[in-house]
Amino acid sequence: MPPLDSPQFPLWMLQVLPAAFLAITFVQSGLDKVFDWKGNLGYVTSVFSKVPVMKSQPAFLLFTLTLLEVAAGFLSAAGVIALVATGSPKLACAGGIVSGVTLLSLLFGQRVAKDYAGAAGLAPYFLISLASVYFNRG
Repeated sequence: MPPLDSPQFPLWMLQVLPAAFLAITFVQSGLDKVFDWKGNLGYVTSVFSKVPVMKSQPAFLLFTLTLLEVAAGFLSAAGVIALVATGSPKLACAGGIVSGVTLLSLLFGQRVAKDYAGAAGLAPYFLISLASVYFNRG
C-alpha cells in the first residue's frame, strides 16, 4: 500500500475499491445460494418456468451461477489482500474478469426470462467489474 500522501495512492484506491465491492457482492451472494439452496432453487425454478429451454434445468443453472459467484467473490477478495500485502493486481484483475462473466450470465438469464428491469439493474455492477479489470490490468 502506498503512503496516503503518495501520488500512487489514488490509483491504488481505484484498484482496491472495485475489487472490494465485487468481493463483498459475490461472496455474500454466492454463500447465500450455498446456505439457502432450497429457497434459491425455488426462485430459479419459478423464474424460468416459462422458458422452455431452461425450465428443465434449474438446479444446473443455479449450481453454475453459484460456482461463478463464489469464484468471482473469493478471487476479488484474494485480489484485495494481494493489493494490500504485495501491491500485485493480478488476482484482482482475475476477480474482475470472472465477475464480468458472472454478470453476463445473470444478464442473459434475466433477459431470457423477460425480467428487463432486473437486467437493467445489473449495468452498474458490470461497470464496476470493468473498472476492476481496467485498473488492475497487468
